[in-house]
Amino acid sequence: MTDAEWAVVRPLLPVPGWLRGRGGQPEAYCHRSILDAIRYLVDNGIKWRAMPADFPPWDRVYAFFRRWRDHALVREFHDRLRARVRERLGRDAEPSAGVLDSQSVKADAVVGADSRGFDGGKLINGRKRHVVVDTLGLLLGVMVTAADTGDRIAARVLLAQVADTHHRLALIWADGGYTGSLVEYCLATLALVLAIVKRSDDMRGFVVLPKRWIVERLFAHLMRTRRMARDYERRTTSAEAMVYWSMILLMTRRLARPHSGRG
Repeated sequence: MTDAEWAVVRPLLPVPGWLRGRGGQPEAYCHRSILDAIRYLVDNGIKWRAMPADFPPWDRVYAFFRRWRDHALVREFHDRLRARVRERLGRDAEPSAGVLDSQSVKADAVVGADSRGFDGGKLINGRKRHVVVDTLGLLLGVMVTAADTGDRIAARVLLAQVADTHHRLALIWADGGYTGSLVEYCLATLALVLAIVKRSDDMRGFVVLPKRWIVERLFAHLMRTRRMARDYERRTTSAEAMVYWSMILLMTRRLARPHSGRG
């Protein structure tokens, strides 16, 4: 991280328990060096054991990653950054509308058969990332499943999680794969309006569809971090944490730039 990024990040970090008098052993390494190591791994797609000697030992970095993953601290940190980005652009910290979609990616050999599958539509053997983003393209929620999991089945669980966290959320845009009973379920159970943005049968070639391009841009951002080009994680919770770390990279860079004043 640059000094400008660290100035943004430092006040938003979760405070360790030992600093709040809750006991525990003080950490042996600076948070900035640990965060730099995780960001390096996500951005460059290296193995944990290939961590350069400039960073703390790989097992200490992984222990930090695992602790933040298991206690949902990475999501808490991510959500604080997202609120800061939205407020800087003149938006409310909590969104009122979002976009839903999924992305199938190939899985590495370390991914077990219990959490991988074959997506017949995309012809991909691996996992599927189900995401909800706001109208700025910032992540609101993610769930990683086997690639053969249906979009509507996963959307029921993911939208329930997102609606429980973001109480102002009232409208969700999605593609034609989410039609059917999911529309009635969202309205009756979650008080969400699920608007389907369909592609016309008369369209030929690449066409930018309203609202749907926002979530596609997020997938493009994820693929720029090499750890996300393929699923290398043994556990789906680790794969979800990697998505949050990839978005943390994007948001800290945005916040460190001089503010242009444009929404």
